[in-house]
Amino acid sequence: MDVIIEVLGMVLTLKTLLIVILGTGVGIMIGALPGLGPTVGTTLMIPLTYSMEPVTAIILLVAIYMAAEYGGSITAILLNTPGTTAATATLLDGYPLTKKGMPGKALGASITASTIGGIISTFILLFLAIPLMKVAIQFGPMEFFALGLFGISLVASLSNKSILKGILAGVLGLIIATVGIDPLTGHVRYTFGSYYLLEGISLMPALVGLYALSEVIFMFETQTKNEKSKKISSNQFITFKEFKDMLPVIFSGSFIGAGTGIIPGAGGSIGGWLSYQQAKRFAKDRDQYGQGALSGVAASESANNAVVGGALIPLLALGIPGSPTTAVLLGALMLHGVSPGPDIMTNDAPLFYGIVIGLFVTCIVMFFIGNLLRNFWVKMINIPSRIIAPIVLCISIIGAFSVRNLMFDVFVAVGFGILGYFMRKFDYPLAPTVLALVLGKMMESNLRRSLLISNGDWGIFLTKPISVIFLILAFISFFSPIIRNYLESRKMRSNI
Repeated sequence: MDVIIEVLGMVLTLKTLLIVILGTGVGIMIGALPGLGPTVGTTLMIPLTYSMEPVTAIILLVAIYMAAEYGGSITAILLNTPGTTAATATLLDGYPLTKKGMPGKALGASITASTIGGIISTFILLFLAIPLMKVAIQFGPMEFFALGLFGISLVASLSNKSILKGILAGVLGLIIATVGIDPLTGHVRYTFGSYYLLEGISLMPALVGLYALSEVIFMFETQTKNEKSKKISSNQFITFKEFKDMLPVIFSGSFIGAGTGIIPGAGGSIGGWLSYQQAKRFAKDRDQYGQGALSGVAASESANNAVVGGALIPLLALGIPGSPTTAVLLGALMLHGVSPGPDIMTNDAPLFYGIVIGLFVTCIVMFFIGNLLRNFWVKMINIPSRIIAPIVLCISIIGAFSVRNLMFDVFVAVGFGILGYFMRKFDYPLAPTVLALVLGKMMESNLRRSLLISNGDWGIFLTKPISVIFLILAFISFFSPIIRNYLESRKMRSNI
Protein backbone atom coordinates (compact mmCIF):
# COMPACT_ATOMS: atom_id res chain seq x y z
CA MET A 1 0.00 0.00 0.00
CA ASP A 2 2.87 2.35 0.78
CA VAL A 3 4.30 1.69 -2.69
CA ILE A 4 0.99 2.59 -4.35
CA ILE A 5 0.74 5.85 -2.38
CA GLU A 6 4.31 6.66 -3.33
CA VAL A 7 3.65 6.00 -7.02
CA LEU A 8 0.42 8.03 -6.94
CA GLY A 9 2.39 10.97 -5.63
CA MET A 10 4.89 10.49 -8.44
CA VAL A 11 2.37 10.08 -11.27
CA LEU A 12 -0.17 12.70 -10.22
CA THR A 13 2.26 15.60 -10.52
CA LEU A 14 1.90 18.41 -13.05
CA LYS A 15 5.04 17.30 -14.89
CA THR A 16 3.94 13.68 -15.28
CA LEU A 17 0.39 14.66 -16.25
CA LEU A 18 1.76 16.96 -18.96
CA ILE A 19 3.91 14.08 -20.20
CA VAL A 20 0.82 11.83 -20.33
CA ILE A 21 -1.08 14.52 -22.27
CA LEU A 22 1.88 14.87 -24.67
CA GLY A 23 2.13 11.11 -25.17
CA THR A 24 -1.62 10.76 -25.68
CA GLY A 25 -1.76 13.57 -28.24
CA VAL A 26 1.26 12.27 -30.13
CA GLY A 27 -0.12 8.74 -30.02
CA ILE A 28 -3.49 9.75 -31.47
CA MET A 29 -1.86 11.64 -34.33
CA ILE A 30 0.60 8.83 -35.10
CA GLY A 31 -2.15 6.21 -34.95
CA ALA A 32 -4.29 8.21 -37.37
CA LEU A 33 -1.53 8.33 -40.00
CA PRO A 34 -1.50 5.11 -42.05
CA GLY A 35 1.82 3.29 -41.99
CA LEU A 36 3.10 4.67 -38.70
CA GLY A 37 1.33 3.18 -35.69
CA PRO A 38 2.40 2.57 -32.08
CA THR A 39 5.68 0.82 -32.88
CA VAL A 40 7.01 3.75 -34.90
CA GLY A 41 5.63 6.23 -32.36
CA THR A 42 7.29 4.64 -29.35
CA THR A 43 10.55 4.19 -31.24
CA LEU A 44 10.68 7.85 -32.27
CA MET A 45 10.03 9.03 -28.70
CA ILE A 46 12.67 6.90 -26.95
CA PRO A 47 15.45 9.54 -27.36
CA LEU A 48 13.26 12.00 -25.41
CA THR A 49 13.21 9.63 -22.43
CA TYR A 50 16.98 9.50 -21.87
CA SER A 51 16.94 12.16 -19.17
CA MET A 52 13.68 11.01 -17.54
CA GLU A 53 13.12 8.79 -14.55
CA PRO A 54 12.35 5.19 -15.58
CA VAL A 55 8.73 5.37 -14.38
CA THR A 56 8.03 8.64 -16.21
CA ALA A 57 9.78 7.45 -19.38
CA ILE A 58 7.79 4.21 -19.63
CA ILE A 59 4.53 6.02 -18.83
CA LEU A 60 5.18 8.31 -21.81
CA LEU A 61 5.78 5.34 -24.11
CA VAL A 62 2.75 3.31 -22.96
CA ALA A 63 0.60 6.45 -23.32
CA ILE A 64 1.68 6.63 -26.98
CA TYR A 65 0.99 2.90 -27.36
CA MET A 66 -2.54 3.13 -25.94
CA ALA A 67 -3.50 6.34 -27.76
CA ALA A 68 -2.16 5.14 -31.12
CA GLU A 69 -4.44 2.10 -30.98
CA TYR A 70 -7.40 4.47 -30.68
CA GLY A 71 -6.02 6.92 -33.25
CA GLY A 72 -6.08 4.24 -35.94
CA SER A 73 -9.87 4.30 -35.86
CA ILE A 74 -10.11 7.97 -36.86
CA THR A 75 -9.00 7.58 -40.46
CA ALA A 76 -10.64 4.13 -40.58
CA ILE A 77 -14.01 5.71 -39.80
CA LEU A 78 -13.67 8.93 -41.79
CA LEU A 79 -11.56 7.93 -44.81
CA ASN A 80 -11.90 4.14 -45.01
CA THR A 81 -8.15 4.00 -44.37
CA PRO A 82 -6.97 2.07 -41.29
CA GLY A 83 -4.39 4.10 -39.41
CA THR A 84 -3.16 0.88 -37.80
CA THR A 85 -3.67 -2.78 -38.71
CA ALA A 86 -5.58 -3.17 -35.42
CA ALA A 87 -8.26 -0.80 -36.74
CA THR A 88 -9.06 -2.92 -39.79
CA ALA A 89 -12.20 -4.48 -38.30
CA THR A 90 -13.40 -0.97 -37.40
CA LEU A 91 -13.71 -0.23 -41.12
CA LEU A 92 -16.58 -2.66 -41.52
CA ASP A 93 -19.07 -0.47 -39.67
CA GLY A 94 -17.19 2.77 -39.06
CA TYR A 95 -17.02 3.95 -42.66
CA PRO A 96 -20.62 2.91 -43.49
CA LEU A 97 -21.73 5.10 -40.56
CA THR A 98 -19.80 7.99 -42.11
CA LYS A 99 -21.47 7.38 -45.47
CA LYS A 100 -24.83 7.48 -43.68
CA GLY A 101 -23.94 10.92 -42.30
CA MET A 102 -23.14 9.78 -38.76
CA PRO A 103 -19.34 10.06 -38.39
CA GLY A 104 -19.74 11.74 -34.99
CA LYS A 105 -21.59 8.76 -33.57
CA ALA A 106 -19.01 6.37 -34.99
CA LEU A 107 -16.15 8.38 -33.46
CA GLY A 108 -18.08 8.60 -30.19
CA ALA A 109 -18.53 4.83 -30.10
CA SER A 110 -14.83 4.40 -30.89
CA ILE A 111 -13.47 6.67 -28.15
CA THR A 112 -15.96 5.36 -25.58
CA ALA A 113 -15.17 1.72 -26.32
CA SER A 114 -11.42 2.40 -26.51
CA THR A 115 -11.46 4.11 -23.14
CA ILE A 116 -13.45 1.41 -21.37
CA GLY A 117 -11.43 -1.34 -23.05
CA GLY A 118 -8.20 0.30 -21.95
CA ILE A 119 -9.40 0.74 -18.36
CA ILE A 120 -10.59 -2.88 -18.09
CA SER A 121 -7.30 -4.19 -19.44
CA THR A 122 -5.48 -2.00 -16.93
CA PHE A 123 -7.29 -3.71 -14.05
CA ILE A 124 -6.61 -7.09 -15.66
CA LEU A 125 -2.93 -6.17 -15.75
CA LEU A 126 -3.07 -5.15 -12.08
CA PHE A 127 -4.89 -8.15 -10.63
CA LEU A 128 -4.40 -11.05 -13.04
CA ALA A 129 -0.91 -10.63 -14.51
CA ILE A 130 0.72 -13.67 -12.92
CA PRO A 131 -2.25 -16.12 -13.08
CA LEU A 132 -2.98 -15.30 -16.73
CA MET A 133 0.64 -15.79 -17.71
CA LYS A 134 0.42 -19.42 -16.55
CA VAL A 135 -2.11 -19.95 -19.34
CA ALA A 136 -0.27 -17.89 -21.96
CA ILE A 137 3.04 -19.78 -21.58
CA GLN A 138 1.25 -23.02 -22.49
CA PHE A 139 0.73 -21.82 -26.06
CA GLY A 140 2.85 -23.80 -28.48
CA PRO A 141 2.61 -24.42 -32.24
CA MET A 142 -0.54 -26.55 -31.88
CA GLU A 143 -2.38 -23.90 -29.86
CA PHE A 144 -1.30 -21.09 -32.18
CA PHE A 145 -2.48 -22.99 -35.26
CA ALA A 146 -5.83 -23.78 -33.62
CA LEU A 147 -6.19 -20.10 -32.65
CA GLY A 148 -5.45 -19.08 -36.24
CA LEU A 149 -7.93 -21.62 -37.57
CA PHE A 150 -10.57 -20.24 -35.21
CA GLY A 151 -9.82 -16.76 -36.55
CA ILE A 152 -9.98 -17.83 -40.20
CA SER A 153 -13.29 -19.58 -39.57
CA LEU A 154 -14.81 -16.12 -39.26
CA VAL A 155 -14.87 -15.76 -43.06
CA ALA A 156 -18.33 -17.34 -43.14
CA SER A 157 -19.82 -14.89 -40.65
CA LEU A 158 -18.09 -11.89 -42.28
CA SER A 159 -19.87 -12.58 -45.58
CA ASN A 160 -23.12 -10.65 -45.38
CA LYS A 161 -24.47 -11.51 -48.85
CA SER A 162 -22.79 -14.70 -50.08
CA ILE A 163 -20.94 -17.14 -47.88
CA LEU A 164 -19.36 -18.72 -50.96
CA LYS A 165 -17.92 -15.36 -52.04
CA GLY A 166 -16.61 -14.83 -48.50
CA ILE A 167 -14.87 -18.21 -48.54
CA LEU A 168 -13.35 -17.49 -51.97
CA ALA A 169 -12.12 -14.10 -50.73
CA GLY A 170 -10.56 -15.82 -47.70
CA VAL A 171 -8.85 -18.40 -49.92
CA LEU A 172 -7.44 -15.57 -52.02
CA GLY A 173 -5.97 -14.02 -48.86
CA LEU A 174 -4.39 -17.33 -47.82
CA ILE A 175 -2.81 -17.73 -51.27
CA ILE A 176 -1.36 -14.21 -51.11
CA ALA A 177 -0.03 -14.94 -47.60
CA THR A 178 2.18 -17.74 -49.03
CA VAL A 179 4.26 -15.29 -51.08
CA GLY A 180 7.87 -15.06 -49.92
CA ILE A 181 10.39 -17.36 -48.27
CA ASP A 182 9.09 -20.59 -46.80
CA PRO A 183 9.31 -20.14 -43.00
CA LEU A 184 10.80 -23.62 -42.44
CA THR A 185 12.71 -24.67 -45.56
CA GLY A 186 13.79 -21.28 -46.88
CA HIS A 187 12.39 -22.10 -50.31
CA VAL A 188 11.40 -19.04 -52.36
CA ARG A 189 7.72 -19.04 -53.39
CA TYR A 190 5.76 -16.92 -55.89
CA THR A 191 8.17 -13.97 -55.91
CA PHE A 192 8.54 -13.94 -59.72
CA GLY A 193 12.21 -13.13 -59.31
CA SER A 194 11.60 -9.99 -57.21
CA TYR A 195 13.72 -9.77 -54.07
CA TYR A 196 11.22 -7.23 -52.70
CA LEU A 197 8.78 -10.10 -52.23
CA LEU A 198 11.16 -12.32 -50.25
CA GLU A 199 9.58 -11.10 -47.01
CA GLY A 200 6.10 -11.55 -48.45
CA ILE A 201 3.39 -8.96 -49.02
CA SER A 202 3.63 -6.21 -46.42
CA LEU A 203 0.30 -5.95 -44.61
CA MET A 204 -0.10 -2.18 -44.35
CA PRO A 205 0.31 -1.43 -48.09
CA ALA A 206 -2.16 -4.23 -48.80
CA LEU A 207 -4.68 -2.74 -46.36
CA VAL A 208 -4.16 0.76 -47.71
CA GLY A 209 -4.76 -0.52 -51.24
CA LEU A 210 -7.78 -2.72 -50.51
CA TYR A 211 -9.66 -0.10 -48.54
CA ALA A 212 -8.31 3.40 -49.14
CA LEU A 213 -7.22 3.30 -52.78
CA SER A 214 -10.25 1.30 -53.89
CA GLU A 215 -12.39 3.98 -52.25
CA VAL A 216 -10.38 6.69 -54.06
CA ILE A 217 -11.13 4.98 -57.38
CA PHE A 218 -14.83 5.03 -56.52
CA MET A 219 -14.55 8.73 -55.61
CA PHE A 220 -12.93 9.60 -58.94
CA GLU A 221 -15.49 7.46 -60.72
CA THR A 222 -18.49 9.20 -59.18
CA GLN A 223 -17.25 12.79 -58.85
CA THR A 224 -18.43 13.59 -62.37
CA LYS A 225 -21.99 13.03 -61.21
CA ASN A 226 -23.94 15.72 -59.38
CA GLU A 227 -22.59 15.63 -55.90
CA LYS A 228 -24.96 16.74 -53.22
CA SER A 229 -23.52 18.89 -50.47
CA LYS A 230 -23.08 16.91 -47.30
CA LYS A 231 -25.13 18.21 -44.41
CA ILE A 232 -23.50 16.54 -41.45
CA SER A 233 -23.95 17.84 -37.96
CA SER A 234 -20.69 18.31 -36.07
CA ASN A 235 -22.46 17.52 -32.77
CA GLN A 236 -23.47 13.89 -33.05
CA PHE A 237 -23.26 12.30 -29.63
CA ILE A 238 -24.24 8.74 -28.86
CA THR A 239 -27.38 8.57 -26.76
CA PHE A 240 -27.63 6.86 -23.38
CA LYS A 241 -29.68 4.06 -24.97
CA GLU A 242 -27.01 3.50 -27.63
CA PHE A 243 -24.33 3.48 -24.94
CA LYS A 244 -26.32 0.97 -22.88
CA ASP A 245 -26.78 -1.26 -25.93
CA MET A 246 -23.03 -1.18 -26.61
CA LEU A 247 -21.95 -2.00 -23.05
CA PRO A 248 -22.20 -5.82 -23.28
CA VAL A 249 -20.18 -5.74 -26.51
CA ILE A 250 -17.61 -3.42 -24.97
CA PHE A 251 -17.15 -5.63 -21.91
CA SER A 252 -16.85 -8.84 -23.92
CA GLY A 253 -14.51 -7.15 -26.41
CA SER A 254 -12.33 -5.87 -23.57
CA PHE A 255 -11.80 -9.35 -22.16
CA ILE A 256 -11.28 -10.86 -25.62
CA GLY A 257 -8.73 -8.15 -26.43
CA ALA A 258 -6.87 -8.50 -23.15
CA GLY A 259 -6.79 -12.28 -23.52
CA THR A 260 -5.49 -11.97 -27.08
CA GLY A 261 -2.84 -9.48 -26.01
CA ILE A 262 -1.50 -11.91 -23.41
CA ILE A 263 -0.74 -14.46 -26.13
CA PRO A 264 2.64 -13.54 -27.64
CA GLY A 265 2.36 -12.87 -31.36
CA ALA A 266 -1.42 -12.48 -31.50
CA GLY A 267 -1.85 -8.71 -31.52
CA GLY A 268 -4.56 -6.08 -31.82
CA SER A 269 -5.78 -7.02 -35.30
CA ILE A 270 -6.63 -10.58 -34.24
CA GLY A 271 -8.27 -9.34 -31.04
CA GLY A 272 -10.39 -6.88 -33.01
CA TRP A 273 -11.55 -9.50 -35.50
CA LEU A 274 -12.37 -12.07 -32.81
CA SER A 275 -14.33 -9.53 -30.80
CA TYR A 276 -16.21 -8.29 -33.87
CA GLN A 277 -17.21 -11.81 -34.88
CA GLN A 278 -18.42 -12.72 -31.41
CA ALA A 279 -20.42 -9.50 -31.17
CA LYS A 280 -22.03 -10.13 -34.55
CA ARG A 281 -22.87 -13.73 -33.70
CA PHE A 282 -24.90 -12.82 -30.62
CA ALA A 283 -26.31 -9.50 -31.85
CA LYS A 284 -30.04 -9.06 -32.30
CA ASP A 285 -29.37 -6.69 -35.22
CA ARG A 286 -26.93 -9.07 -36.90
CA ASP A 287 -28.01 -7.90 -40.35
CA GLN A 288 -26.85 -4.36 -39.55
CA TYR A 289 -23.25 -5.47 -39.04
CA GLY A 290 -21.19 -4.33 -41.99
CA GLN A 291 -23.85 -1.74 -42.83
CA GLY A 292 -23.17 0.71 -40.01
CA ALA A 293 -23.68 -0.82 -36.55
CA LEU A 294 -22.37 1.18 -33.60
CA SER A 295 -21.83 -2.02 -31.65
CA GLY A 296 -19.59 -3.27 -34.47
CA VAL A 297 -17.31 -0.26 -34.01
CA ALA A 298 -17.40 -0.71 -30.24
CA ALA A 299 -16.55 -4.41 -30.47
CA SER A 300 -13.41 -3.82 -32.51
CA GLU A 301 -12.20 -0.73 -30.65
CA SER A 302 -12.70 -2.07 -27.13
CA ALA A 303 -10.66 -5.14 -28.08
CA ASN A 304 -7.71 -3.47 -29.81
CA ASN A 305 -7.22 -1.04 -26.93
CA ALA A 306 -7.60 -3.81 -24.36
CA VAL A 307 -4.79 -5.64 -26.16
CA VAL A 308 -2.38 -3.02 -24.78
CA GLY A 309 -2.88 -4.00 -21.15
CA GLY A 310 -2.83 -7.67 -22.09
CA ALA A 311 0.39 -7.34 -24.11
CA LEU A 312 2.15 -5.74 -21.14
CA ILE A 313 1.50 -8.85 -19.00
CA PRO A 314 4.06 -11.16 -20.68
CA LEU A 315 6.45 -8.22 -21.03
CA LEU A 316 6.43 -7.30 -17.33
CA ALA A 317 5.80 -10.74 -15.80
CA LEU A 318 8.19 -12.79 -17.97
CA GLY A 319 10.26 -10.28 -19.91
CA ILE A 320 8.81 -11.65 -23.17
CA PRO A 321 7.74 -9.08 -25.78
CA GLY A 322 4.62 -10.38 -27.51
CA SER A 323 4.45 -7.71 -30.21
CA PRO A 324 6.78 -5.29 -32.05
CA THR A 325 5.67 -2.42 -29.81
CA THR A 326 6.34 -4.32 -26.59
CA ALA A 327 9.75 -5.26 -28.03
CA VAL A 328 10.47 -1.53 -28.28
CA LEU A 329 9.23 -1.09 -24.70
CA LEU A 330 11.55 -3.91 -23.58
CA GLY A 331 14.47 -2.05 -25.13
CA ALA A 332 13.40 1.13 -23.36
CA LEU A 333 13.17 -0.70 -20.01
CA MET A 334 16.65 -2.15 -20.44
CA LEU A 335 17.94 1.27 -21.49
CA HIS A 336 16.79 2.57 -18.11
CA GLY A 337 18.34 -0.33 -16.23
CA VAL A 338 15.13 -2.29 -15.62
CA SER A 339 14.98 -6.06 -16.19
CA PRO A 340 11.34 -7.16 -16.43
CA GLY A 341 10.48 -10.66 -15.30
CA PRO A 342 9.03 -12.67 -12.42
CA ASP A 343 10.92 -10.59 -9.86
CA ILE A 344 9.56 -7.24 -11.03
CA MET A 345 7.15 -7.00 -8.10
CA THR A 346 10.10 -7.45 -5.75
CA ASN A 347 12.77 -5.38 -7.46
CA ASP A 348 10.77 -2.74 -9.36
CA ALA A 349 7.32 -2.56 -7.78
CA PRO A 350 7.11 1.26 -8.21
CA LEU A 351 7.63 0.82 -11.96
CA PHE A 352 4.89 -1.82 -12.23
CA TYR A 353 2.34 0.24 -10.31
CA GLY A 354 3.47 3.37 -12.15
CA ILE A 355 2.68 1.75 -15.49
CA VAL A 356 -0.72 0.61 -14.22
CA ILE A 357 -1.66 4.05 -12.88
CA GLY A 358 -0.17 5.74 -15.96
CA LEU A 359 -2.31 3.56 -18.26
CA PHE A 360 -5.42 4.42 -16.28
CA VAL A 361 -4.69 8.16 -16.44
CA THR A 362 -3.91 7.85 -20.16
CA CYS A 363 -7.34 6.34 -20.81
CA ILE A 364 -9.04 9.26 -19.04
CA VAL A 365 -6.93 11.84 -20.89
CA MET A 366 -7.52 10.01 -24.18
CA PHE A 367 -11.28 10.16 -23.63
CA PHE A 368 -11.26 13.94 -23.16
CA ILE A 369 -8.85 14.64 -26.04
CA GLY A 370 -10.78 12.28 -28.34
CA ASN A 371 -14.07 14.03 -27.62
CA LEU A 372 -12.46 17.46 -27.78
CA LEU A 373 -11.14 16.82 -31.29
CA ARG A 374 -14.17 14.89 -32.53
CA ASN A 375 -15.91 17.92 -34.05
CA PHE A 376 -12.69 18.84 -35.84
CA TRP A 377 -12.40 15.36 -37.38
CA VAL A 378 -16.07 15.35 -38.40
CA LYS A 379 -15.67 18.61 -40.33
CA MET A 380 -13.32 16.79 -42.69
CA ILE A 381 -16.36 14.95 -44.07
CA ASN A 382 -17.85 18.19 -45.38
CA ILE A 383 -14.97 18.48 -47.83
CA PRO A 384 -16.18 17.60 -51.37
CA SER A 385 -14.96 14.28 -52.74
CA ARG A 386 -13.13 16.03 -55.60
CA ILE A 387 -10.89 17.55 -52.91
CA ILE A 388 -10.79 14.74 -50.38
CA ALA A 389 -9.97 12.04 -52.96
CA PRO A 390 -6.51 13.49 -53.81
CA ILE A 391 -5.87 14.01 -50.07
CA VAL A 392 -6.70 10.37 -49.30
CA LEU A 393 -4.59 9.31 -52.29
CA CYS A 394 -1.57 11.25 -50.97
CA ILE A 395 -2.03 9.95 -47.41
CA SER A 396 -2.31 6.41 -48.75
CA ILE A 397 0.83 6.66 -50.86
CA ILE A 398 2.81 8.17 -47.98
CA GLY A 399 1.47 5.52 -45.61
CA ALA A 400 2.41 2.68 -47.95
CA PHE A 401 5.87 4.12 -48.57
CA SER A 402 6.64 4.82 -44.90
CA VAL A 403 6.38 1.15 -43.84
CA ARG A 404 9.74 0.19 -45.38
CA ASN A 405 10.66 3.35 -47.33
CA LEU A 406 10.24 1.43 -50.60
CA MET A 407 8.45 2.56 -53.75
CA PHE A 408 7.69 -1.12 -54.31
CA ASP A 409 5.21 -0.96 -51.42
CA VAL A 410 3.45 1.91 -53.19
CA PHE A 411 3.07 -0.29 -56.27
CA VAL A 412 1.74 -3.08 -54.01
CA ALA A 413 -0.83 -0.67 -52.58
CA VAL A 414 -1.90 0.39 -56.07
CA GLY A 415 -2.23 -3.25 -57.15
CA PHE A 416 -4.34 -4.09 -54.11
CA GLY A 417 -6.38 -0.94 -54.73
CA ILE A 418 -7.32 -2.20 -58.19
CA LEU A 419 -8.03 -5.65 -56.72
CA GLY A 420 -10.21 -4.12 -53.99
CA TYR A 421 -12.08 -2.03 -56.54
CA PHE A 422 -13.07 -5.04 -58.63
CA MET A 423 -13.87 -7.15 -55.56
CA ARG A 424 -16.28 -4.46 -54.37
CA LYS A 425 -17.70 -4.08 -57.88
CA PHE A 426 -18.61 -7.76 -57.95
CA ASP A 427 -19.76 -7.88 -54.30
CA TYR A 428 -16.84 -9.89 -52.92
CA PRO A 429 -16.21 -8.90 -49.26
CA LEU A 430 -12.79 -7.49 -48.44
CA ALA A 431 -12.78 -8.50 -44.77
CA PRO A 432 -12.14 -12.27 -45.32
CA THR A 433 -9.16 -11.47 -47.57
CA VAL A 434 -7.66 -9.16 -44.95
CA LEU A 435 -8.30 -11.65 -42.16
CA ALA A 436 -6.54 -14.38 -44.15
CA LEU A 437 -3.60 -12.06 -44.81
CA VAL A 438 -3.29 -11.35 -41.08
CA LEU A 439 -3.49 -14.99 -39.99
CA GLY A 440 -2.06 -16.87 -42.97
CA LYS A 441 1.64 -16.83 -42.09
CA MET A 442 1.02 -17.65 -38.44
CA MET A 443 -1.22 -20.59 -39.36
CA GLU A 444 1.17 -22.05 -41.92
CA SER A 445 4.32 -21.83 -39.81
CA ASN A 446 2.67 -23.29 -36.70
CA LEU A 447 0.90 -26.04 -38.67
CA ARG A 448 4.17 -27.21 -40.15
CA ARG A 449 6.03 -26.96 -36.85
CA SER A 450 3.34 -29.08 -35.21
CA LEU A 451 3.54 -31.74 -37.92
CA LEU A 452 7.33 -31.67 -37.69
CA ILE A 453 7.12 -32.36 -33.95
CA SER A 454 4.65 -35.22 -34.46
CA ASN A 455 6.37 -36.70 -37.54
CA GLY A 456 3.31 -35.92 -39.65
CA ASP A 457 0.69 -37.15 -37.18
CA TRP A 458 -2.34 -34.82 -37.35
CA GLY A 459 -3.60 -36.26 -34.09
CA ILE A 460 -1.18 -33.99 -32.22
CA PHE A 461 -3.79 -31.21 -32.40
CA LEU A 462 -6.13 -33.36 -30.28
CA THR A 463 -3.56 -33.96 -27.54
CA LYS A 464 -3.62 -30.40 -26.15
CA PRO A 465 -6.78 -29.18 -24.36
CA ILE A 466 -6.37 -25.56 -25.48
CA SER A 467 -6.00 -26.52 -29.14
CA VAL A 468 -9.02 -28.85 -28.89
CA ILE A 469 -11.13 -26.01 -27.49
CA PHE A 470 -10.12 -23.69 -30.32
CA LEU A 471 -10.74 -26.39 -32.94
CA ILE A 472 -14.25 -26.94 -31.60
CA LEU A 473 -14.89 -23.20 -31.61
CA ALA A 474 -13.57 -22.98 -35.18
CA PHE A 475 -15.93 -25.76 -36.30
CA ILE A 476 -18.91 -24.05 -34.68
CA SER A 477 -17.88 -20.61 -35.96
CA PHE A 478 -17.54 -21.79 -39.57
CA PHE A 479 -20.62 -23.96 -39.90
CA SER A 480 -23.15 -22.07 -37.75
CA PRO A 481 -23.63 -19.21 -40.30
CA ILE A 482 -23.94 -21.77 -43.11
CA ILE A 483 -26.57 -23.77 -41.21
CA ARG A 484 -28.40 -20.59 -40.18
CA ASN A 485 -28.51 -19.31 -43.77
CA TYR A 486 -29.78 -22.70 -44.97
CA LEU A 487 -32.56 -22.75 -42.38
CA GLU A 488 -33.55 -19.16 -43.14
CA SER A 489 -33.68 -19.80 -46.89
CA ARG A 490 -35.68 -22.97 -46.32
CA LYS A 491 -38.11 -21.05 -44.14
CA MET A 492 -38.51 -18.37 -46.80
CA ARG A 493 -39.22 -20.98 -49.48
CA SER A 494 -41.85 -22.61 -47.29
CA ASN A 495 -43.58 -19.23 -46.79
CA ILE A 496 -43.84 -18.59 -50.52
